[in-house]
Amino acid sequence: MKLNPQQAPLYGDCVVTVLLAEEDKVEEDVVFYLVFSGSTLHHCTSTRKVSSDTLETIAPGHDCCETVKVLLCASKEGLPVFVVAEEDFQFIQDEAYDAAQFLATSAGNQQALNFTRFLDRSGPPSTDVNSLDEKVSLAFRHLKLPAEWNVLGTDATSHGKDLNEPQFG
Repeated sequence: MKLNPQQAPLYGDCVVTVLLAEEDKVEEDVVFYLVFSGSTLHHCTSTRKVSSDTLETIAPGHDCCETVKVLLCASKEGLPVFVVAEEDFQFIQDEAYDAAQFLATSAGNQQALNFTRFLDRSGPPSTDVNSLDEKVSLAFRHLKLPAEWNVLGTDATSHGKDLNEPQFG
């Protein structure tokens, strides 16, 4: 078995192609699953058969950057589940995850958020903006934030002003 790509961002959600070696191929009526086994989390994903030697799945989100073991398991009615092959896979922190962390830690900090204006001038080409926005949104949903966190920052008021009240210059 060969995985392509061999890594995914922490928030997952990318297509992983599984190329079956000749010895990995089994009968037609077998259902394949992938089990991603990390140091603290295990994920089980279904696969979609693309061809006789190719499967696809969506990478799950993971809790930390690490190399995990991926087991290709097969199931056939009336028989126990068996491991067909195994391969290493990495979960990594990418630019979208870094951006989500920056935004989360900068909530309520106007000076830090002014930096985002720089991105308007030197950021990715406009064709990549939607893709980056989607990835940052996925990464943001995957962040572990304290229960008291909110987009306005940890202080619900800004310099003694109630943010729910209209502000007049």
